[in-house]
Amino acid sequence: MTGPRIIAGAFKGRKLAAPPGLETRPTNARARQAVFDILAHAPWCELRGVKVLDVFAGTGAYGLEALSRGAASAVFFEQAPAALAALRANIAACRAEARVVAGDVLAPPQGTPHDLVFLDPPYGKNLVPKAVSALQARGWIAPGAVIVAELGPDDALDTPDLLAERAHGKARVKIWRV
Repeated sequence: MTGPRIIAGAFKGRKLAAPPGLETRPTNARARQAVFDILAHAPWCELRGVKVLDVFAGTGAYGLEALSRGAASAVFFEQAPAALAALRANIAACRAEARVVAGDVLAPPQGTPHDLVFLDPPYGKNLVPKAVSALQARGWIAPGAVIVAELGPDDALDTPDLLAERAHGKARVKIWRV
């Protein structure tokens, strides 16, 4: 499988490894580009200097894209062994300073607050609200953080402070502030 690429910034054009099989679903490049276009032009978001949390990271495309565009740091949550191997290879290939948490995001260790959070869980399992709740309880999400969640066609999510929402094929992206 041909992996995704970093779209812009310091790592632009860098090919990312993706694990074989269907367990990991890398985000469509068009959808990722649309998300970063929204974030780059929104008055409520600043990419430069933010602390990024990439949850259900897979290849790490969201977090690495943010680092490429000037984020200060990134932490990646992933537990699938094949995805972890690809993620670590991608971080090394980009020579990025990043931390990987290999474990269940629904039972995370104590963390430090992050300003921008990407969640791209497996579709159809209602994992976004559970993950956000667990991460907030353990200190991973800063007050006022911007959350970007990619949802499948059957995933429901109510967000009180919705900032943007877009559909990209089967995927829907919701962006809100906590």
